[in-house]
Amino acid sequence: MWATAVEAGPATRNNGRVTPLSADQSASESVRAGRRGVVVLGSTGSIGTQALDVIRRNPDRFSVTGLAAGGSRVALLARQALEFHPEVVAVAKASTAQDLQLAFYAEAQRRGYATGEYRIPKILAGPEAVAEVAAHPCDVVLNGVTGALGLASTLAALDAGRTLALANKESLIVGGPLVKARAKPGQIVPVDSEHSALAQCLRGGSAAEVRRLVLTASGGPFRGRRRAELEDVTPEQALAHPTWEMGPVVTINSATLINKGLEVIEAHLLFDIPFDRIEVMIHPQSMIHSLVEFTDGSTLAQTGPPDMRMPISLGLSWPDRVADAAPGIDWTEAHTWELFPLDNEAFPAVRLARHVGALGGTAPAVYNAANEECVEAFRNGRLPFLGIVDTVQRVVTEHEVLDTGVTLDDVLAADAWARTRARELT
Repeated sequence: MWATAVEAGPATRNNGRVTPLSADQSASESVRAGRRGVVVLGSTGSIGTQALDVIRRNPDRFSVTGLAAGGSRVALLARQALEFHPEVVAVAKASTAQDLQLAFYAEAQRRGYATGEYRIPKILAGPEAVAEVAAHPCDVVLNGVTGALGLASTLAALDAGRTLALANKESLIVGGPLVKARAKPGQIVPVDSEHSALAQCLRGGSAAEVRRLVLTASGGPFRGRRRAELEDVTPEQALAHPTWEMGPVVTINSATLINKGLEVIEAHLLFDIPFDRIEVMIHPQSMIHSLVEFTDGSTLAQTGPPDMRMPISLGLSWPDRVADAAPGIDWTEAHTWELFPLDNEAFPAVRLARHVGALGGTAPAVYNAANEECVEAFRNGRLPFLGIVDTVQRVVTEHEVLDTGVTLDDVLAADAWARTRARELT
């Protein structure tokens, strides 16, 4: 259940007046100004904060019409709202609505708004609130929510006809058939650095000219280790990614290469390339983000420093680029870039993902849900590092896959079953 709050308390709290935005003040202001109105989901996370940095530095191109977050960082969310002036803000945790209202007042006072007036957005709170904001009037919805919780927001944005800048790969993987059935051609723009790279390289030829896709992976903090050398890995070690700064779940997924398995499935769904034509190469420098090989033997690669602001900016402005989204490569210096084959024995997650992707139906939802539970168990000391993928494989093997006529209820049921079974095993 979600609740709406438009006035956060008596005006005397800040010796001024609180003026809620009216319902008809939507994306029209942005349209009149010639800017793209953007809704940022997961605004207080890594992707969301970097997206807002892109928007902050390009006020002539973008404006924020809505923000949404889980609710664990209400002070940051209040700061974002008072800076970017969205019409609506959502928190997934209903109990944090009042905390957010108080955070608005505290932030306003900190900014010196002791007199005069300022406007607070409409506040939505509860499990459905983030999806509600995903359908808010705008041009682009950036879905930076973490995990399978992003599925409802992905579907809401697509159903509302918005361009979906998708950083939440799990929603596509979990709800693959549902998402593909609802998405119009070109409506989904990938934000993952690898899939953004593929989309850019695919501009270089027709679909019939594509021989294979090559996803690159940094290899995480344990690149080069054999399986036996991973038995005593700690959460602190798994969270020490050598090149990327990401949230804890994605960082551990990178360490196990579950993340790369998810990306293989995502690439298949986004670009309709069979699994046997999608390869993974280890690239420690994280400068080559992915490659496309064409039928004439040529290969195009998209390169750049490991800075998510580049794919984020392209996702917001697709098909156009945003100037100076992030610093580029210094071509006056020497560079050495390496590519290695993936060690499937030490890191079996990608091989398992290919199997899961080929099964289709509810299998990817089980793969993702079991992994999320196993990562949590690893972080809490209930499961060893190698037990993450091993347990995911066991849950996938036990699952009876539904592969035809899959509905949202089927996906949610498979997700719930996988989580319960994974918790039983950990």
